[in-house]
Amino acid sequence: MVKTMQGHVKKYLDHIEHNRNFSVQTLRAYRNDLYQYLSFLVGEGCHDLESVTRLLLRGFLAYLKKQDYSKTTIARKLVSIRSLYKFLCREGILKGNPAENIRAPKLEKKLPGFMSIKQTETLLDLPVMDTVSGVRDRAIMETLYSTGMRVSELVGTDIDDIDFFNEVVKVKGKGRKERLQPIGNHALDAIRSYLDKRGSDNKALFLNKRGGRLTERSVARMLEKYVKMAGMSLNISPHTFRHSFATHLLDSGADLRSVQELLGHANLSSTQIYTHITTERLKQVYDKAHPRA
Repeated sequence: MVKTMQGHVKKYLDHIEHNRNFSVQTLRAYRNDLYQYLSFLVGEGCHDLESVTRLLLRGFLAYLKKQDYSKTTIARKLVSIRSLYKFLCREGILKGNPAENIRAPKLEKKLPGFMSIKQTETLLDLPVMDTVSGVRDRAIMETLYSTGMRVSELVGTDIDDIDFFNEVVKVKGKGRKERLQPIGNHALDAIRSYLDKRGSDNKALFLNKRGGRLTERSVARMLEKYVKMAGMSLNISPHTFRHSFATHLLDSGADLRSVQELLGHANLSSTQIYTHITTERLKQVYDKAHPRA
């Protein structure tokens, strides 16, 4: 019966891999979530997805909580499980979905961290421009800030994706969706300088010291180095450039839907969290400036 459960999960994973346009990271997360769920069921003496009860499913969520998984991770695992059951019911393999009315943990909305314009400029000016790595690092940070792209999108960018004439870059986003993103002159000039110095015909835009495509972890380590050099106490990651990009645009009057397009968000609700940042800042200004605040 365990093999039957594994077969059902494999069928579902094959389906989403070929029909749902999920990213590699999302597919990996779903696979890990579902096999962890199967392992829990077997440990509880359940060898058949059809016989899973809501009580047993709630037991799995309680187990995850005991293991100190975050609410966000638990919610994502529940989405994976719910989606598996929906598929199996639709295919006529199962009759009922025990996950249908199970509520996900209520998530606290965390405001993303961002840098001020001055802090951003401080980081951009730090790389030493008489070394190839320094020129590359400047180009990386300029590109992150100019486009707001995710670090996964940055390291996946090829030279041919940059259109210097039209000042756009083709970004390969989540779910294998592509979008054309405006890119500013500061970033384009930094990329040109890097391409002139790097001396490689590798199609990848940003390379490591061995001439291979740069990884997300390498970009994060590079950024950590400059944050330490700047003596900044902020917890700054490559994603902080994305948050700063969105916040600075909204602060300067950009409308929410345009920022949604620029960030590559599928839903406007994902972009709306940035309005909380700008609203909080307005409140602070109001409290300081208004005589009757």
